[in-house]
Amino acid sequence: MLNTKMRKIDLCLSSEGAEVILATSSDEKHPPENIIDGNPETFWTTTGMFPQEFIICFHKHIKIEKLLIQSYLVRTLRIEKTTAKEPVGFEQWIDKDLVHTEGQLQNEEVVARDGYATYLRFIILSAFDHFASVHSISVEGIAVSSLS
Repeated sequence: MLNTKMRKIDLCLSSEGAEVILATSSDEKHPPENIIDGNPETFWTTTGMFPQEFIICFHKHIKIEKLLIQSYLVRTLRIEKTTAKEPVGFEQWIDKDLVHTEGQLQNEEVVARDGYATYLRFIILSAFDHFASVHSISVEGIAVSSLS
């Protein structure tokens, strides 16, 4: 019999309860919810100046083992995390300089250490152009407990 509690799933999908609760820019054709909708054709785009950021709420305590970020034209990305019940007390977790991939998506995989979180804040510090886009964030890991 399989233990369903331990199965590894993408915890960063809206269908798993994840939610984008803040984004510094929103284009009605490319809203922030596109990051977690599971559709490879949709994305969120920044609208100008940097830094730009978005916060994903998991509505539960999770242990992140691996992150996969699909983006376009992102130069420098910072990821902060918190285990608080509210989106406060973020600590700097990962800083990444991404490689410019002309005409194709950047696929950045991050193997997480100390990856316990209830919220993740993604900050695009700089980009290779005036605009950048985030196509998806996938989080491989396990739900540890609910936020009760």
